[in-house]
Amino acid sequence: MRREKWYKDIAYIDEECPRMSYQSKPMCLGSAKLSYRGRGALIFNDPIHGHMEMHPLLVKIIDTPQFQRLRHIKQLGGTYLVYPGASHNRFEHSLGVAHLAGRLVKVLHDNQQELKITKQDFLCVQIAGLCHDLGHGPFSHVFDGLVIPEAKKIKRIRGLPDDIPEKWKHEHMSVQMFDDIVKSLKAQNEDVLKEHGLDDKDVSFIKELIEGAKTSEWTYKGRDEEKSFLYEIVANKQNGIDVDKWDYFARDCHHLGIQNSFDHQRLLKFARVCEVNGRKHICFRDKEADNVYDMFRTRYTLHRQAYQHKIANIIEDMHAEALLLADRSLHEGKPEDMLKISEAIKTAEDYSKLTDDIFEQILSSTSDNLKKSRNILDKIVRRKLPKFVGEARLTKKNTSKEELTETWKVAIKKYNSTDSTVYLNAEDFPIYVVDLDHGMKDKNPIEYVYFYSKRKPNKASAIRDYQLSSFLPKRFNEELVRVYYKQSDDQAAEDKQEEKKKVEEAEECFQMWCADNFGLN
Repeated sequence: MRREKWYKDIAYIDEECPRMSYQSKPMCLGSAKLSYRGRGALIFNDPIHGHMEMHPLLVKIIDTPQFQRLRHIKQLGGTYLVYPGASHNRFEHSLGVAHLAGRLVKVLHDNQQELKITKQDFLCVQIAGLCHDLGHGPFSHVFDGLVIPEAKKIKRIRGLPDDIPEKWKHEHMSVQMFDDIVKSLKAQNEDVLKEHGLDDKDVSFIKELIEGAKTSEWTYKGRDEEKSFLYEIVANKQNGIDVDKWDYFARDCHHLGIQNSFDHQRLLKFARVCEVNGRKHICFRDKEADNVYDMFRTRYTLHRQAYQHKIANIIEDMHAEALLLADRSLHEGKPEDMLKISEAIKTAEDYSKLTDDIFEQILSSTSDNLKKSRNILDKIVRRKLPKFVGEARLTKKNTSKEELTETWKVAIKKYNSTDSTVYLNAEDFPIYVVDLDHGMKDKNPIEYVYFYSKRKPNKASAIRDYQLSSFLPKRFNEELVRVYYKQSDDQAAEDKQEEKKKVEEAEECFQMWCADNFGLN
């Protein structure tokens, strides 16, 4: 069944028998090149990758409500409210990841027939790329990075029943949503997967690909360890080089107007599978080391200039606060006119209704229970945001936010205002700590990438120091501390001049605090 479908859907190209079809020469399987043939495939015109051809099964998934939901989730969350061009959504990013996943598999298949990549492998990797972000919530990482962890903390403090899984991430929900898609497709046609040569083992494989292979021991059921390299295509836990990043680097840079020095098209051509330390990994040509480093540097640049932008961050913090205040699960009585936000992660059906539209629902509501949330979102709309006071790079490692907050409070208490009419209250000037790195905290990520040479294409190893530029940084992560002036409700009526004086005095205090604690002038 599988082999027949493989022959039907794949066009065979062989230099020894170019005129012979699959019916007359089935043994040409080893030199087959993956391509689509048949009804149901669609071509999407994309500003980043051009014309992307999608397999009929991928089209079926795309046409489900669970996937169409991604049209209503901003790729960059609050960053869109700072960079007006960043209006793209998770929908087009997911299409791009599926496209690049297919391209990488084709490159490996065409160049290394001995890998025995099957049509099922090809489809599964593409589907995983397509579905890897199904679990994102409102404003993308605002939901799983800020809302859910804080909701869990609030439940614990208030003694409320806590059924939120420990360290819940959007990948967990992506798997749950994918299961729901498979269930809905089977309800329409029980043989939908069989028709394309897939079975329950392949479904397990797709879910494993979405979460990524994390352990050193091989505990995965979708594929044997011989095909471990396939687990590095969509979510690479080995070194962070995967097609997910390739797409969002190119796509985000395009929409943000930020230069992208990383060339994923070139790196794609030099991808190869080699066995290193008893396991097969995707490796790259040694001369591409600088290009690989540019990839990690692009990640840092995007975080520094866009994802962790000082205004975007505070807007996302306000969005998270608004959602938490509107969450009925955080109230003892669970008022009916509040929103099921953290509760929605329990089922795919409820989660499918959770998109960026929730902010419009809150803004247009008349419920008294949503008044506080409404006020916060109204401030965002009217651009009445906390005022940025200052930012400094931390020079001491592992300085906790609690320690910084204490020293900052002491600094404010000691500070003598130049204007006697101005009084600074530490509670009005909260501290935020931002982590920036190249993808692996304080480690040099390129040390975890394997490279092969032209003369030894089947032997790969980590790059040597002398093969890298001497201009590379010695440190690969940094922490920034930021201070904002957040008006309380009773301060909202203060005039602009008074507010300006407070911020100016706080800036002076911040500079003195930095000089005393970080040696920064």
